[in-house]
Amino acid sequence: MTTDGSADDESNLPDALWDDLLTDTRMLAEEHREDGWDAVVLEPTDISPVDSEERVGLDVTVSADEYDVVAGLIDDRDVTITAADVYYRPLAEEETDQRVALAVERDDDSETAIFVPLAYDITAVRSVFETALLEEQLLVHVLADPDDSWVSFSHDDPSLFLEESDVRAWSRE
Repeated sequence: MTTDGSADDESNLPDALWDDLLTDTRMLAEEHREDGWDAVVLEPTDISPVDSEERVGLDVTVSADEYDVVAGLIDDRDVTITAADVYYRPLAEEETDQRVALAVERDDDSETAIFVPLAYDITAVRSVFETALLEEQLLVHVLADPDDSWVSFSHDDPSLFLEESDVRAWSRE
């Protein structure tokens, strides 16, 4: 799914929905800053499922500058992500395959938060989420280039990224 401000034919995600998610993300990040936190807001250009020998989960492609900030925080060991908040936003349309969420990766000790807005087509990511639900772990990989390095964030409750109806339907199969 392309998230560069224009919904692609495959995603059918309205521009307004993505823009609303980014606006909400920026507002929440600003609230964190007002409380003394360092907040990094990512603006993904692509979000896609990945299931390879190297990694499984969601690839979140960001600009090289954004990736360098995140990788610098993690690689320099200034930040150790120990908690996360997931804000799932149900869509108004009941019969849609689109999902929208915000993952806030936190280091409470250093008061640093990395905001990762996500939008995905449930049909396209189904196998990744089925595996994540079974293994009780969804990995979100932030990267600038799929052939280069990445930073991974782990979520031990993948159901937070889904509608209850998704989880129920898959558990019956």
